[in-house]
Amino acid sequence: MIVRPLGLAAGVAVAALALTGCVENNPSAGSSSNGAPTVSVTGKDSSCEVSTTTAPSGTVTFTMANEGSDNTEFEVLASDGLRILSEKENIGPGTSGTLTTQLAAGDYYTACIPGLVGEGVRAKFTVTDSGKTIKATGTEQQQIDAADKAYVGYIKDQTGQLVTGTQDFLDAWLAGDDAAAKKLYPEVRAHYERIEPVAESFGDLDPQLDNRAADLEKGEKWTGWHRIEKDLWQPTAAVPGRSDYKTALTAAEKKTLAAQLTKNTKQLYDEVTASDFSVGLDTIANGAVGLLDEVATSKITGEEETWSHTDLYDFQANLEGAQVAYEGVRSILLTKDKSLATELDSEFKSLDALLAKYGSLDTSYPSYTKLTAADKKALSDGVNALSEPLSKLTAALLG
Repeated sequence: MIVRPLGLAAGVAVAALALTGCVENNPSAGSSSNGAPTVSVTGKDSSCEVSTTTAPSGTVTFTMANEGSDNTEFEVLASDGLRILSEKENIGPGTSGTLTTQLAAGDYYTACIPGLVGEGVRAKFTVTDSGKTIKATGTEQQQIDAADKAYVGYIKDQTGQLVTGTQDFLDAWLAGDDAAAKKLYPEVRAHYERIEPVAESFGDLDPQLDNRAADLEKGEKWTGWHRIEKDLWQPTAAVPGRSDYKTALTAAEKKTLAAQLTKNTKQLYDEVTASDFSVGLDTIANGAVGLLDEVATSKITGEEETWSHTDLYDFQANLEGAQVAYEGVRSILLTKDKSLATELDSEFKSLDALLAKYGSLDTSYPSYTKLTAADKKALSDGVNALSEPLSKLTAALLG
């Protein structure tokens, strides 16, 4: 997608659009010249009107008219609201665009993205079973190209939401609204945790954004999310190992940290929206493996969120990111190693169900300190059960 550079202040306005809704304008879809159902979409600065919220499975055509004041794009997302299945990019004000895609029966989301950044304006979209079978089409290389494009779109979407969410978080923290900042902290960080292996590919950017105190080298300046976490959940000398923390940050120190986090987040956004940014099949597969490694090495142990203990939020975000990466290459894997795909499907489902027993990003999770040793062992066993077959994914795809 073509994305204009923009400051975080502009991003906040876009984030607010998620509070408005897509509305159904007409109860039925029309038909295109090739007989495919046609859904009309009218995008404005704060609304996204769709002519219907349902269509039969098979080929579906969306025609979008941009009546807003800024560039926009139209997306169809999977039921998890994370995977971008198809998109029409960069539709200018006063212009229209057409997106034709194949959709199997199931639940989806449609979204208009005014300003090309943030979550945009979403609505549920249902595809009913028409009896048509939807299969992966094209050569293997075409499927790889499609997977690469979809994953890049996902990375850009998550980074755009990280930009706007970070500004909301920092606004609350700087204003002294600790309750709001504490609520936003794990919710916003989820966008980062879903794509962390990508951020790690840009040199010092990940350490500046996500270093923990234990990660710091001698003389290294501590910036980023976890430095702010320590200020929000201030440790005291009464807590073992926390006596090094004497006083809260000053207003000037908070302002400096906020400016650095803003700068680094914007830098990440610029990197992934650059015209030459791309990924390969190995990047997608290794990203899935890397995200589950993150869970195994720092989330299960409780070492990631030392003061907030919001590790279960990070756990879910890492798992979602790994699953999105896997789902993007699953159709290719089915042609190479169907048994591995079947095993991965089962293990992802099992770990999803196990984690759901404790809550969700939408409904909240308990503090990681509330989990028993048996809880942590069950989660660790679930992670290990998925890690073993997932470690074979890259070789299976490239072999």
